[in-house]
Amino acid sequence: MYEIDLNQPKQIVADVLSNHGIDSVAFVGCGASMSELYPAKYFLANNTKTLNVQLFTANEFNYDTPAWVGPSTFVITCSLGGSTPETVAANKTAKALGAPVTAITHVAGSALTEGADHVIVHGFEANYAAKVEKMGYAVALAVEILRQVEGTDLYEPMIDGLGKIYELCESAARQSAKAAYEFAQSFKDDTGIYVLGSGASAKVAYSTSMFLFSEMQWLDSGSYHTGEYFHGPFELTEKDKPYLLFMADGATRAMDARALTFMQRFGAKVALIDAKDYGLSGVVGSKVATYFNPFVHTAVMRVFAEQIAEARQHPLTVRRYMWKLEY
Repeated sequence: MYEIDLNQPKQIVADVLSNHGIDSVAFVGCGASMSELYPAKYFLANNTKTLNVQLFTANEFNYDTPAWVGPSTFVITCSLGGSTPETVAANKTAKALGAPVTAITHVAGSALTEGADHVIVHGFEANYAAKVEKMGYAVALAVEILRQVEGTDLYEPMIDGLGKIYELCESAARQSAKAAYEFAQSFKDDTGIYVLGSGASAKVAYSTSMFLFSEMQWLDSGSYHTGEYFHGPFELTEKDKPYLLFMADGATRAMDARALTFMQRFGAKVALIDAKDYGLSGVVGSKVATYFNPFVHTAVMRVFAEQIAEARQHPLTVRRYMWKLEY
């Protein structure tokens, strides 16, 4: 059974609270790492009654640091390789103000870990489930913060869900091979793809657009929250316009369904990654399924990305500027 160490987040939060009276939580990262912190931010912000919870791109945190950041702020930073300069600097920004910092990274001993109060090292390469470990550890920290600061009746179902979600992600990714291939064949010649999502998966849509499509495939792409789709972007909808929609299994599904109905009404070309198709609520329970959508969406999208990269003969590792020049 594939799982993460849920005792580590529990112990980290207990240690921080033994030395700090926490009234705020700041999740800080760049790019995909920032996006993968969003489900934790979404869960905690939606369920706390006492905490100020915010998500930042690292350099904004550095250049325009909120006045409330200080010893009572639980700061969680994240960088896959642990070397993102802006996020490394965010650790120093937080520490200079007396805030406790927990760093989440895939690389032990990386620059991000230097000076951090606590470090969580996650997996990545092993399989599709490993691709969402980073997200899982952030959510586990959020769950523990909520329980240990003020208590929550969602604690047990969330911990139970975190124990089951990785097997589901691996299964969903494997099951999606046919749909991913069909997506790639249908969309490989498009020069741009619009991406939509909602709820805890809003940043999955954002990161798919920004990174998997724009960065890794050089495709023009924009992302829309399905709740905002009808407040401007739906004017672009027309026959054969390419869209990818992350459909939620949970609280925000009605918004996604409304957007899908409209796109289909006008003959848009829509690819769908629906968490319900992979049995999400049946595995983690309907009470908390809405918070686990991004796990399934992220795992399945990885297969979609691999397939479109192959179909377009444009590997996901190819870059024009990143890692090749100073900027």
